[in-house]
Amino acid sequence: MTALLTTAAASPHLHGPHIDWASFMPILILGGGALIVLIIGLLGGPLAESVRARVTALVAIMAFAASLVVEISIFHRQTSIISSALRIDDLALILDMLFAVSGIATVLLSLRSPAVSTAGHGEYYALMLFSVMGMAVLVSAQNLVSLFLGFELLSIPLYILCASEYRREGSLESGLKYLVIGSVGSATLLYGLALVYGSTGSTQFSQIAAQIHSGHLAHGVYGDPMFLTGLGLVMVGFAFKASVAPFHQWTPDVYEGAPTPITAFMATATKAAALGVLIRFFDVAVISAHHQWAPALAAIAAITIIVGNVGALSQTSLKRILGYSSVGQAGYMLAGVVVGTKLGVDATVLYLAFYLIMNMGAFAVIVANQNDRSDGDDLAGLAGLGARNPWLAWPLTVSMLALAGIPGTVGFIGKFQLIHALVNGGYTWLAIVLVLGSMISLGYYLRVIAAVWMRAETPSPGAGFASRFAFGTGTGAGTLAPIAGGSPEADALGAGAVAGSSEPAAAHASSSAYPELTLVAIVFAAATIAFGVFPSPMFTLVAHAGRALGLH
Repeated sequence: MTALLTTAAASPHLHGPHIDWASFMPILILGGGALIVLIIGLLGGPLAESVRARVTALVAIMAFAASLVVEISIFHRQTSIISSALRIDDLALILDMLFAVSGIATVLLSLRSPAVSTAGHGEYYALMLFSVMGMAVLVSAQNLVSLFLGFELLSIPLYILCASEYRREGSLESGLKYLVIGSVGSATLLYGLALVYGSTGSTQFSQIAAQIHSGHLAHGVYGDPMFLTGLGLVMVGFAFKASVAPFHQWTPDVYEGAPTPITAFMATATKAAALGVLIRFFDVAVISAHHQWAPALAAIAAITIIVGNVGALSQTSLKRILGYSSVGQAGYMLAGVVVGTKLGVDATVLYLAFYLIMNMGAFAVIVANQNDRSDGDDLAGLAGLGARNPWLAWPLTVSMLALAGIPGTVGFIGKFQLIHALVNGGYTWLAIVLVLGSMISLGYYLRVIAAVWMRAETPSPGAGFASRFAFGTGTGAGTLAPIAGGSPEADALGAGAVAGSSEPAAAHASSSAYPELTLVAIVFAAATIAFGVFPSPMFTLVAHAGRALGLH
């Protein structure tokens, strides 16, 4: 210690990296908010459980909202922070805004979720905030080290959140699968990043790009096996996180087993983070090697579009349908990265924003329906929803039409822009595949709409049974145990269902029963139509994304 102090005194010019605190503030707010939520959740005696649940949710929403306000206030700021490890620019800020909006919506979807009380209110929301903090680091990363740190900070909280309903077998299975697959993806990515560093001699994106552009690789871009192998492994590592075929197998299972609010969070925020870092790495760090990686990425995008849309056709679980849909939609957005132009980046970021809007409305309806019925995630559970609760039926219908790309919705505008970018970039054949994938998707999106409006309601096996009861730790396999936070009324309803009652226990629940879920569904459905008819504000916003990267 004495030696260190002597050295520091003898070297007055030693100092830490310069930090632009104003630009770094959104990330700090998320980290600070997570710590505050965690501390509040640990307060036992002074706060009743119901009060603690409301306070932690409110603080989490305030943290997301505060970061969103700061991101808006510093928009158009282009600066590198912490020795150029991170870059705050319009691309990063737009994606950070999407993360914050997704976080706020997920908190609202989680208010009645058993996962919150089972995992602990403070822990649940703190993990969500830390995960968004990792997303913000990931999409701002400017070197390979900060990229991997953001990747892990994003992923580790999600492994826990997927298994947060630990008394339910499906949730535990979901968390374990995501942990195993995510670990394989992380290891593959890390090995690929190491090889890229070994071949270029730098971890900074700008220096990697300069080495490739100047032709200083050992055997040139075309003949350097270390660089090409590293690039391939990096592509595979990102593909795991972005649910890109053939590395998508985990997606439907994890989406189905995870608590539905977390599924919504993964489908929107995590997808945006994965595509954001793909843009940052491929269209900045290795853009000079575009001719080497673009054909491979285009082929992967085409396979992903077909596999995702065909896989969804045979599904009956709405979460699995949206899981396979997520795979197909990842192929659409990957096509925008392939082009490697400003138009491609703008189209991808636009579709990411629209994808969040389309999906959140649908997941809000699923959560509300699961609160009413044990088969709320199944197509059979949607039967008669149009007559039972039109305030939820219409938002779900709008979301399905938008995801299918019907004109008058944001889905049509987003796909049109992607097709425009592909044709303009010389990938007309991939644009045709995108159109074919959209045609196939009508087969399962319209099935959902038909179930909502054209089928008669069927009795539920038990209202709220799936969400209130789960596999417990009893001596017998499959022993049922009530989840903490379940009301006696809900438990009685579930018990009645087990006894064989054929009457739906909570049929015809009004929208007032779940005001926050109805609000989320209506707001995002309205945005789906509004931006589908008047997309100009979104065009103006995303135009700054490609410009921030200096693309043409």
